[in-house]
Amino acid sequence: MKHYFILATCLLSMGMVSAQNFTRQDTLRGSITPEREWWDLNYYHLNVKVDPAEKFISGHNIVRYKVLESAKVLQIDLQEPMQISTITQDGKKLKFTSEENAHFIQLKKKQVPGEFNELKIEYSGHPREAVRAPWDGGFSWKQDANGHPFVATSCQGLGASVWWPNKDHMYDEVDSMRISVTVPKDLMDVSNGKLEKVDEVGNQKTYHWFVANPINNYGVNVNIGNYVHFGEKYEGENGTLDVDYYVLPENLEKAKIQFAQAPMMLRAFEHWFGPYPFYEDGFKLVEVPYLGMEHQSSVTYGNQYGNGYLGRDLSGTGWGLKFDFIIIHEAGHEWFANNITYKDIADMWVHEGFTAYSENLYLDYHFGKKASAAYVVGTRANIQNDRPIIGPYGVNRGGSGDMYYKGANILHTLRQLLEDDEQWRQVLRGLNKDFYHQTVTTGQIEDYISKKTGKDLSAFFNQYLRTTMIPKLEYQLEDGTIKYRYVDVVEDFDMPVRVFVDGNEKWLFPSSEWKTEAMDITELKFDKNFYIETQKV
Repeated sequence: MKHYFILATCLLSMGMVSAQNFTRQDTLRGSITPEREWWDLNYYHLNVKVDPAEKFISGHNIVRYKVLESAKVLQIDLQEPMQISTITQDGKKLKFTSEENAHFIQLKKKQVPGEFNELKIEYSGHPREAVRAPWDGGFSWKQDANGHPFVATSCQGLGASVWWPNKDHMYDEVDSMRISVTVPKDLMDVSNGKLEKVDEVGNQKTYHWFVANPINNYGVNVNIGNYVHFGEKYEGENGTLDVDYYVLPENLEKAKIQFAQAPMMLRAFEHWFGPYPFYEDGFKLVEVPYLGMEHQSSVTYGNQYGNGYLGRDLSGTGWGLKFDFIIIHEAGHEWFANNITYKDIADMWVHEGFTAYSENLYLDYHFGKKASAAYVVGTRANIQNDRPIIGPYGVNRGGSGDMYYKGANILHTLRQLLEDDEQWRQVLRGLNKDFYHQTVTTGQIEDYISKKTGKDLSAFFNQYLRTTMIPKLEYQLEDGTIKYRYVDVVEDFDMPVRVFVDGNEKWLFPSSEWKTEAMDITELKFDKNFYIETQKV
């Protein structure tokens, strides 16, 4: 999604604070309530008219769902100051009560398990305006350099219900979706999926997009501007992929140069992670008036058509200037965030750790293993170890911003432990195959990696995900021996470490107890690819 240097605003907007003072609204937003759990999303048709001049939107959402068990009350979410005007089912108007952003619909029709039903929810209002998108999200109402409206949405953490009514919890993804957006006729809307048609009536145009694959709520987006389009075909693992680019006219030539990294990204990530997960919906890069975001099949871009992160190398090694951070990182989320999605934002590291790690795998594919290792090790300078990576569950709170580069270095360390890059690649590809289009928990990811590597990694994950301690390897050298142990570790943590003794590779197998080995050592170097601290005592 974004990066540590400006994560402070992001964490505040997402509520990623210490687990205290949670409210009823936190629970309604962040938990699988009884009014959510009895029905399963099947289809949305979001139909919305956007008035940039008034910063106003209006429309309706059709919600089709499968009944899992009989119930009489259904929860839909829409955040203030947006207002629901009418809810109907089978043409009959329904009553609802509201607790701020959660709305409880009193159903008249008997809800029979196995049947599919629909609701039509009409709504309107002035949606929350983004303060600093995408970290403090909502609607961005901007103008381009020529005075044309330049409008976009971003809402991870804050929730898609900031601008449209939906089941705003990540555990249940809609199976498919149609998005119809009406804008002034001199503008274009770009949303997720494939463009079906464009209707023009009077001084307005309506763009109809269809998403054939499951999509998470925050991945749905509206981007409105004076766009020009170009594109290409990518021959990938699953056939021909439509790759489309939407940019402002004045940036067209720069985009044609910079966006050449998109097929390079696809080659690298299909190698490491498996086929792009949304061939039916295509892949798009869409210019927006903020930095960027991983909206599914409609990745948004605002990195000023330059390499690095707004021109900066986040690793301090020089390798971060070899690629456009937003193209590579945000597109990496198509595999980790959009294909494999967290059930609860407490497990957001599954999105951000793996995707931060994807940056160095892109380097690995195009520039080599030494370059990628230098980059990911360099990003450790951004790690704070202020709080655990995993947050509190059920209240829409994430963990520490360390989920990015601590997460990446956890995975890089795992790669070292395997000593088999092809096995590691198959683990990453296997994740995307076996959890294809699914929502997951951290526990599922941990168990899968342990099973596929044949290693019990429970203590390893407990150490790095659930504490702020970095394993410290203490050692002594004397009289032809080395004595060593771990401190600042959880119970049963015994990760082996590669060292170089007078230039020769050796492995140490430390635990929390002192071990002694006979070893004549003139020069001892610890492999920096292992995320540990060392101290001679």
